[in-house]
Amino acid sequence: MTTVSARLGGSGTEQRPSRRRALVSGTAAMVAAGITGYAAGARGRPTAPPGGVSRAGASGTRPSSAPEAVALSARGSRQAGVDRPVQPQQHVALSVYDLPGAGRQDGPGSDFAGRSGRLVAGLGTRVLGLTTRDGDTALGGFPPGDLTVTVGVGPRVVAAVDGDLPGARELPGFAREDMPDSARGGDLMVQVCASDPQVVTLADGALRAWLQEHSAAPRWSQHGFRPPAPPTQPGPAGQRVPVRNLLGFLDGIVVPRTGRELDQEVWLPTPARVRGGTVSVVRRLRLDVARFAAQDLAQQERVIGRRREDGAPLSGGGPDASMDLGAKSAQGRYLVPAMAHARRANPNGTGSGLMLRRGYSYANGPEDRGLLFICFQRELRTFVATQQRLDDGDELSSFATATASGTFLVLPGFSGTRPLGAPLFS
Repeated sequence: MTTVSARLGGSGTEQRPSRRRALVSGTAAMVAAGITGYAAGARGRPTAPPGGVSRAGASGTRPSSAPEAVALSARGSRQAGVDRPVQPQQHVALSVYDLPGAGRQDGPGSDFAGRSGRLVAGLGTRVLGLTTRDGDTALGGFPPGDLTVTVGVGPRVVAAVDGDLPGARELPGFAREDMPDSARGGDLMVQVCASDPQVVTLADGALRAWLQEHSAAPRWSQHGFRPPAPPTQPGPAGQRVPVRNLLGFLDGIVVPRTGRELDQEVWLPTPARVRGGTVSVVRRLRLDVARFAAQDLAQQERVIGRRREDGAPLSGGGPDASMDLGAKSAQGRYLVPAMAHARRANPNGTGSGLMLRRGYSYANGPEDRGLLFICFQRELRTFVATQQRLDDGDELSSFATATASGTFLVLPGFSGTRPLGAPLFS
């Protein structure tokens, strides 16, 4: 399947009837909430920035018991929204645009490259305004809290600067895709994340209005949600806690976790024009949740290759155990089935690096719900090799259809004196 390559992780052996009922009920509740488009985590209240009370809070519209959202600076050598915050916020709006003048292949130094650079720089200024403590003026009175905005440019834009740069290659076609041309590719990606869904909606709307005023044409967009990390597993600095997707399994188990792993697998060190950036792939995957849920638990776990309860690999060990692809039963069968998703997507099988995955569930109605897959890596090949291996044989793929797809160079970080995109376009 397309990246549910995101290695949808797995969990769960049944314990006792009461536990089984709790697991099933919890999954059913999450899926039911997803059908309405306002699922797990969408009940969060607007949150105040650290060290102060917002105007809305002072007026009594914000409960004093609402959790604080930790403010995240948009400034720095790398953009926020990739590895910051460590645990992704609960809500996302991801939008893809076409930029004006991209109808032909323009070479380095072309008018298209110059116009794109100026638009991106202006967008960065707008982002800085939204993500500061004063941003609540543009957000209808809501403080930005932990709002992050991550910007990437598509292959046509990168190739117009230098066709040899990372990010200049388009994604190839894959199996099980059902998408119009308008949902494939694109010149600009804007990923808006926050703990407060209202802040996400308002920030995404403000940026969309600004971009359309500057002739950017919306291509496709998707709002998504994810449950909060378990309160008993806050995840120390540098670690990410996987959360459940609409299939009821843990998502994002095998990812780079330490700073060293992120430097090796995610962040681009060279050339200087892209240093501090990364290559992103975004895919909207419609999942056949009902058909998957109709299978018994043992079959679901065979499809995933992990236990539903805790994400432990079927090869044995606990949730943190490495998957043993060679482990077999007494009868000589692989403990992790040959076509299990976790086996097919394992880097040891694909010969590729690790992706940093920050996926979200989405629900556009009872017939269109699934996974908004978002990953970051140094090389596009990391994703492509994984997806091609899944296309060659992966049981989970039969439950997933890609309805939108694109790849983008996430630009290096920026500040008030170093405009967004300056290293690339200068």
